[in-house]
Amino acid sequence: MKFPALVAAGLATLSIAVVMSLTAPSAQTALSRNEIINSLQGAQAKVEISADELRKQALEHIKKYPGDNSTEVLPLAAKLAQLRQFNVEITFDFDSDRIRPESYETVGIIADALHTPYLMGQKFFVVGHTDAKGKRDYNLNLSQKRADAIRDALVTTFRVPAEQLEAVGLGEEQLRDPAAPDAAINRRVQLINVGF
Repeated sequence: MKFPALVAAGLATLSIAVVMSLTAPSAQTALSRNEIINSLQGAQAKVEISADELRKQALEHIKKYPGDNSTEVLPLAAKLAQLRQFNVEITFDFDSDRIRPESYETVGIIADALHTPYLMGQKFFVVGHTDAKGKRDYNLNLSQKRADAIRDALVTTFRVPAEQLEAVGLGEEQLRDPAAPDAAINRRVQLINVGF
């Protein structure tokens, strides 16, 4: 079972990712619309990666590399790493896809950024990640439910066009820090710009 916090972390090896280190719910208010916009804008064209393909790869990854922790990376990981992206903390109730009330401000800031002319009309994956505590298939399912919950909140509460967002749960299959698989840094939500 997972701890509820999804902790933000940027991809340190990429110049296109913003490195955030939000470690407490109170730090969420430091997030700004401009940080999100600057991290996500600039997609050149639609990228040929589908959410279904990512989900399928994650499930196949669990079957191909069984066990508690896989040291292998997803085949599409390098392609995803080249895309404009932003990592953010969204907290959930323990072992649940219910977004905690203190995270709605963060979801609202994300929506505000997505409503700007800089990002309007582009498509984004909302990708949920977990740490490696618990069973991998369970984590995959929980991360999908949480990504769905964020997408649903953005669409229903904050009126982001549904066709602009697609939710993908990758569980623990793309750890931020493979050397520390149970670390909080691995629990995060990514917004990935996949173009027009």
